[in-house]
Amino acid sequence: MLTIVAIVVIALSFDYINGFHDAANSIATVVSTRVLTPRQAVVWAGFFNFIAFVVFPLHVAHTIGKGIIDPHIMDDAVLLGALGGAIAWNLITWYLGLPSSSTHALVGALSGAAIAAAHGLSGVRSSEFWKTVLSLVISPPAGFILAAIVMTVLLVLVHRARPVPLNRTFRNLQILTAALVSYSHGANDAQKTMAVITLALVATGHLQSFQVPVWVVLLSASAIAFGTYAGGWRIIKTLGWRIYKLDPATGFAAQLTGAAVIQFATQFGLPVSTTHVVTGSVMGAGASQRISALRWGVGANIVLAWVLTIPAAGLIAWVTYAILNTAGLRG
Repeated sequence: MLTIVAIVVIALSFDYINGFHDAANSIATVVSTRVLTPRQAVVWAGFFNFIAFVVFPLHVAHTIGKGIIDPHIMDDAVLLGALGGAIAWNLITWYLGLPSSSTHALVGALSGAAIAAAHGLSGVRSSEFWKTVLSLVISPPAGFILAAIVMTVLLVLVHRARPVPLNRTFRNLQILTAALVSYSHGANDAQKTMAVITLALVATGHLQSFQVPVWVVLLSASAIAFGTYAGGWRIIKTLGWRIYKLDPATGFAAQLTGAAVIQFATQFGLPVSTTHVVTGSVMGAGASQRISALRWGVGANIVLAWVLTIPAAGLIAWVTYAILNTAGLRG
């Protein structure tokens, strides 16, 4: 009983860290363009994170919980190792101010712990793993291209409008699109925590089949909402100022397209990285105006973090599992 409680608490801690790590996704643009104050922005984002959990179908939770790793090797050490790897990598990249992916971290950590438990690649369902990785890889370029197209169309449509009322309109629209990104983040990103907790309940015999209980939904929703409220200020600075100096129009385009890509993926149960999609959208919106204005060095560091996340989180999870297994913690 103590083990399952520990898994639930650690999973909710990951969810909380996911919230403050990924808070920048939905609020960096409204903060950097001064549409909302930082505190107003995190309250706004936290509220819509919570709402998304309560009303959105749990397709992504089922993809993570039932697809990536072999259920026969599932035990407490695998789950704790995976959570340890994901949390450690999230904290490392948060400290460095890099908008890496909590989704990548969890997928990599689950895979690393499963490989350690199975003593080989048989612990991972390769078809589902690569399908998930493909969705993670494709979604940021999709955000970049779509944001560039939307911003180009906007520039054509409003090029004769007066700047002051135009900026006022886009500032108001940004409040709505910030809510949409936060809602999308909640609908996709934090369902992964629900999946981990439900896996633990199935592995320990508390559930007979993979069905996410209502109390798991409510706890996960609350954890990520409070985490978002805490805010990830280091990453907000990277997304809101260091990649490209946003204005209300580019902020609106980035948020709108980022939310659209995430919503599309969520409908099909595909776990995408909110961080990566919004970063790609910010860069796409900026590139449509002036490519030279983008800070490609910062972008290169972010890409490096993206590439390293799955193997790094997997390695940490592998080591964590080995330690727990040596200590005698199993199913």
